[in-house]
Amino acid sequence: MTDTQRPVDAPSSTPRQVPDEIAATSAVFYPAGGTLMQKLRLLVGPLAVFGAVIGVWYLLSWRYLAPLLGRDGGAEAAERLRNTLLPYPHDIVSESFLNGENLAELLGGLWLDVKLSFFGLAIAAIIGISGAVAMSQAKWVERSFYPYAVFVQTVPILALVPLIGLFFGFGFGARLLVVVIISLFPIITNTLFGLRSAERGLHDIFTLHEASRWTRFVKLQLPASIPAMMTGFQISAGLSVIGAIVGDFFFGRGERGLGNLIQFYVNRLQPEQLWGALTFSTLLGLFVFVLFGWLRTRLTASWYEGSET
Repeated sequence: MTDTQRPVDAPSSTPRQVPDEIAATSAVFYPAGGTLMQKLRLLVGPLAVFGAVIGVWYLLSWRYLAPLLGRDGGAEAAERLRNTLLPYPHDIVSESFLNGENLAELLGGLWLDVKLSFFGLAIAAIIGISGAVAMSQAKWVERSFYPYAVFVQTVPILALVPLIGLFFGFGFGARLLVVVIISLFPIITNTLFGLRSAERGLHDIFTLHEASRWTRFVKLQLPASIPAMMTGFQISAGLSVIGAIVGDFFFGRGERGLGNLIQFYVNRLQPEQLWGALTFSTLLGLFVFVLFGWLRTRLTASWYEGSET
């Protein structure tokens, strides 16, 4: 076939370069290749920052905060207030992680929020991917439903929590609904963007071969959407943890999650356990972010290779 007979130029087979933000994230959380020493060097910066934060924490607790408060309420009052505001890190470890009773309570709250986060994210993924697929296949579906997806995203979740409680109660199902609402929008938007990101030349090739709508979707649009879809999952994974904590905190009934425990420890003036609950909340959010980032990196490595194969 001559050049004049070829209907469309074949798309370039050169791999795309990884975007800067994806490269930076992957280098820190999911290093690929290199020696063990090179991978360990990536931890030097984060560990140095962590050490500096702990050092400043001890300095504030020991040197500055207690004398400042002691001028008004005496040494004993200053000590109580200092412990309430900023307990020593080793006291947090002792009370929250080395005390069996407190640790069991915190782990129970963590397990509830793990279930809420992952079940809510799974439901949001099913709804979000289904909705994005429908909107990508028919413009009238997008015009009809996308404004409501935006509405769910823009309405403050704190304004919806009381209504959710009135209609669905204050148990696991109501908290799960909060997680789904918070996690849904990034999955819809990123999946929809990905389904429409296939190159124009590839669409022309499918048209040239008179491919059906289903064939075009399965063999072109769906594979092309995976990088953006996984990015949406990573964003929504972090939001699902926020939704679980928010649901716990504001419903305040039934089984205690980390949000319930945070409120309980604030009311009881138990700062060590409070910081322990905050630590578990942060670690859960970090875990799901790293997990889905790792999955994205593994599934989309072939999209973003830096050199020709």
